[in-house]
Amino acid sequence: MTKTLQEIIDDNPEAETFRFGDSPELCAEIIALVRSGTKTATCEAASAYGAKGDAWPEVGRRDVALNWDGTPAVMIETVEVSTRRFSDMDVEFVAAQGEFRDLDHWQKGYQAYFTRNGGFAEDMKLMCERFKVIEDFA
Repeated sequence: MTKTLQEIIDDNPEAETFRFGDSPELCAEIIALVRSGTKTATCEAASAYGAKGDAWPEVGRRDVALNWDGTPAVMIETVEVSTRRFSDMDVEFVAAQGEFRDLDHWQKGYQAYFTRNGGFAEDMKLMCERFKVIEDFA
């Protein structure tokens, strides 16, 4: 039996919901990478979190990644959270994100993403999260 989002949240009241990416295509691409185990890390502008944004990830918390249409895709559990500046990103973390050929490819992709979503600066602070998949709702 397929669980509804409400049933998942009722079973995991601490869970946050979120979407990867900023378009239906990017969301689907990233969800596929998460499901395959290729993507085990992500990052976001630290400014996206707080009083008017999402809740900061916490180690051990389980959250629900949504498909673009709002249906549940996967439940992940945060295993590590750190911060760093955009300019301090390293190849090891980029590889764990699974989407990029190398650091240069990551920089170009994320600069475009941050520019589309509120602004970009070389010294901007990033939330960097490692996670594992707990349940796939496909």
